[in-house]
Amino acid sequence: MPELDLADWQYDLGGVLIGAGTPVDVIETSGLGRPPVRDSDVDQPSMDGMFAGPDYWSARQVQIDAAIRIPGDPNACHDMVSVLQQAAANPAVRLTGGVGMVLRIKRPGRPVKRLTGRLRRLDPEYSQVIHGYVPLDVEFTAQDPTFYADTETTTEIPLGWLTGGGFAAPVTAPIYVQSGTVAADRPGWAYNQGDTDAWPIIRITGPCATVTITHAESGRQLAFPTLNLNASQWIDIDTRPGYRTITRENGGNASAYLAASSRIDLFSLPPGQSEMRWTAFDNTNTARMRLTWRDAYTAL
Repeated sequence: MPELDLADWQYDLGGVLIGAGTPVDVIETSGLGRPPVRDSDVDQPSMDGMFAGPDYWSARQVQIDAAIRIPGDPNACHDMVSVLQQAAANPAVRLTGGVGMVLRIKRPGRPVKRLTGRLRRLDPEYSQVIHGYVPLDVEFTAQDPTFYADTETTTEIPLGWLTGGGFAAPVTAPIYVQSGTVAADRPGWAYNQGDTDAWPIIRITGPCATVTITHAESGRQLAFPTLNLNASQWIDIDTRPGYRTITRENGGNASAYLAASSRIDLFSLPPGQSEMRWTAFDNTNTARMRLTWRDAYTAL
């Protein structure tokens, strides 16, 4: 289903449009600033003060103070509450660990940004429903407190030119040889236009074997030394917080292919430009790596 177009001061709560110009007025929204912190502070023994340990973000709790206003139509008010409840009742979300619904927000002069989480509270007050007025107390909890761009960015990267390698046996015709000039004209750039780390979903499509993915600036690598993909096969590496999975084209868990020294939880795209490289054995020059991510932001 296509996503809703948002105007200023509007919200998309799991596919339901609320806010300006809709039957659901949003009076106040809180929880959009700095997320709660899980600190690791420890009192200094036998002295004043404390030792400041690492600070970790907790889940972001967004509180929405809203009201349904449909004068003279109490049935329509009840129907609107039902629509909002159904958005959070989808079994594909509610009964699946790690999966969330989306809250999209549009502020004047700002692009639409989104959070993914669960609707934890939807409390209507029916005392004035006969007049077509129902206050709502809404709480949305985003497990990942980072704001993300509304649109995904995708880049596809072929295998680069190997200056110190050769052909992988057995060699079969036809043999494709890539020129160094062409390879230099298409570097694997990924641009995170946000101001904090973004987390890509990486798909490697065969035929290829012995895959290594490198983030050039940091030197971090994801190595799959025993992976072997046919032309109809692929592997997805999902680095997003709350997911962090590696799956094959048949849905099977492929985490065992990842080298023990590789850290999927550190393989992010920092703000700005990143150069992505990957190596593998492929004597057809048809294998591809595709990165998909959303630019990430610390604030709305």
